Amino acid sequence: MKRVVAEKYRDIDFSRAKRGPVVRPEPGKTKISIRLDNAVLEHFRDLVDKAGGGNYQTLINDALLEHIQRRSTLDAVRQVVRETLASYGPARGNQATRSQKRAKA
Repeated sequence: MKRVVAEKYRDIDFSRAKRGPVVRPEPGKTKISIRLDNAVLEHFRDLVDKAGGGNYQTLINDALLEHIQRRSTLDAVRQVVRETLASYGPARGNQATRSQKRAKA
């Protein structure tokens, strides 16, 4: 096997070089490090393989965004239900519940 020797130092002018990433991140995105269960990664990688290619990280991001959207929609529905029920007056339990509370007192 042939041994590879590192190239000797060349005269490279770094006077106009800038520090930082070579590829700039997309606007609105932040690079993070996150630990996920292996099962989660396998699931999203399998989805990408079945789709014939793509990026599993994008699928994870899409799933998280969908969860946030669903959650905010659910919160909005709950708020509407609370406001609607409030117009009927204070909440009252059924007759059996009130009788049980009196018996305990």
